[in-house]
Amino acid sequence: MINLHDIWEARQRISPYIHHTQLLHSTSLSRMLGAEVYLKCENLQKTGSFKVRGAFNHILSLTDEQKQAGVICYSSGNHAQAVCYAAMLLGVEAWVVMPEVTTPAKVAACKEYGGHIVLYGQTGADTYPKSIELMNEKGLIFIDPCEDEKIMAGQGTIGLEMLEALPDAGVVYIPVGGGGLISGIATAVKELSPTVKVVGVE
Repeated sequence: MINLHDIWEARQRISPYIHHTQLLHSTSLSRMLGAEVYLKCENLQKTGSFKVRGAFNHILSLTDEQKQAGVICYSSGNHAQAVCYAAMLLGVEAWVVMPEVTTPAKVAACKEYGGHIVLYGQTGADTYPKSIELMNEKGLIFIDPCEDEKIMAGQGTIGLEMLEALPDAGVVYIPVGGGGLISGIATAVKELSPTVKVVGVE
């Protein structure tokens, strides 16, 4: 279970490597919904996704010996790109297992970031066990896209930035896929401002 301290530590680690993205007011959405609506623009984050926050936090938390061993993940896109990008900047070898049906542009991006790409299977049900197999075979460090405390804490830095920009926020809506994003943001938001309502959108 992560806490606010873990998220503050993550922020200190990753801040030199990521964008502090804007929280922009949307006039049109505010008018449509009858509330003041703000958007946290993580689409403008490096690699185009919030995922890079967690990837940097995980890799920066590794020992020198672990960094030398290299890292591996499974992903069909954003997590893969984030891990490869962070690993490239930090001088760490990265392996990624991606479904055979992955969008070619995302495969190309991972290769451009220096990642070793293994195309295997159709879904995460195939790529996850393959990544564990390669982890054991090559002695790599596994980086789960969601169920990882360092990943959650890294994503939770978004919550810190949101409340700094909008301390009187009433409700925060967070996309839910694997759950790493909402785990981090909800921890930050609820510890800093317990009255804020957090809603997961799946």
